[in-house]
Amino acid sequence: MYHELKIIRQALLNEQEGHDFYTLAAQQAENPEAKEAFDNLASEELNHIKWLREMYKKLAANNPDGFDFSTIDLPPVPGLYTAENIGRESGSIAVSVYGIAVNMEKAAIDFYTAAAEQTKVPAAARLYNNLILWENQHLEKFLSEYESLKQDWWQSQGFDPA
Repeated sequence: MYHELKIIRQALLNEQEGHDFYTLAAQQAENPEAKEAFDNLASEELNHIKWLREMYKKLAANNPDGFDFSTIDLPPVPGLYTAENIGRESGSIAVSVYGIAVNMEKAAIDFYTAAAEQTKVPAAARLYNNLILWENQHLEKFLSEYESLKQDWWQSQGFDPA
């Protein structure tokens, strides 16, 4: 069971780092829509932390099947995290924020995929797979916006690679 708890502890740290990053991005946002979008992402990371803490408690009590999956919401409707509501007012910062977010989401997907494959606890695997859905949805949106922002940035720098 120690291995299972170790996985959850690392997941908690990863989600906390995500929360802190999105909180900082919200504080730096120049428009209200961007601030709101990053605040929403930070809030979602707090939900992930809540779910992981609950699973940790259940695993520590040797009762992983007692985890209440009804507390896990589906990811939000696509379109929440676009350039229009995250903001393009500062090209370099937007490219950086999106680039970091893409890497964070990829790392989270890889982490949860490995955790789901390694765990011997079906309830933990189910939680990890739910978190993969959330992280994949974030990644899809961030990736398309990142590619668009990257092209805009290259053009603004006079290095249009197209």
